[in-house]
Amino acid sequence: MKTTVITRVAERQWHALEDDQVVGRGEAWPRYDGRLFLSIDTWQEAAFEQLADAMLADLPRPLYTIVDDSDADLRSRWERAGFTVRRREWVYCLPTDPQVTGLGSAQPPSGVTILPQGTPEKDPLRVLDRTIRDEVGASVGWQEMPAEVLPRLDDATVVDPTKYAVAMEAESGAYVGLLRVAPVPRQPRIGLIAVRADRQRRGIARALLAEVLGSLHRSGVRTASAEVGELNRAASGLFDTIGAERAGSNLEVVLH
Repeated sequence: MKTTVITRVAERQWHALEDDQVVGRGEAWPRYDGRLFLSIDTWQEAAFEQLADAMLADLPRPLYTIVDDSDADLRSRWERAGFTVRRREWVYCLPTDPQVTGLGSAQPPSGVTILPQGTPEKDPLRVLDRTIRDEVGASVGWQEMPAEVLPRLDDATVVDPTKYAVAMEAESGAYVGLLRVAPVPRQPRIGLIAVRADRQRRGIARALLAEVLGSLHRSGVRTASAEVGELNRAASGLFDTIGAERAGSNLEVVLH
């Protein structure tokens, strides 16, 4: 019988080795709100359990991870390690064709201009990003945002401004809304769409979606994806109005 050896290879990385061959990897990464999320990549159940045991012994709690709701086997593995379900995120499939979304005629409110993806400037974009994060943190909290947002703990929350489209007030030049696109192969991902609290309910989010989805459609991309917290009815309602369909769900699970 082969012996599996678990080695901590970096501060937040572990390897499972058999005969000096890597058969599994474990990683922990901190989200913007300070919570630690885990991932384990292996096909071997024994290696998964040993990696989980080693990681849980080394890391402070609480700990979190994300599981595809349809992956009963992976969910069961994390539950055997002591994790329980905390929340659900809906996975949406968004059409890009304006004839399907109805966004072809969507325009920003008077005095607001949409800057296409790749054109916003980094400094004012970071100012807006920080403002929105402070507003979310003071209301529902970042623990209710999709887990993809955000893997950094410092102030450099906008790492690559070319992934963003922005709504800008023409008179002041201030950025008031943003949409980030992650260029995932085959199906781009809407990683974040947000509007400053004092500029909401004016159609800015729809105008941002119209710009980004329309641009994707013109480049030959038929669909994009997005995740929305189960309790975020405003975002779900917006996606419902453009013909988006729920393609599945993810579970955020926690070990206290």
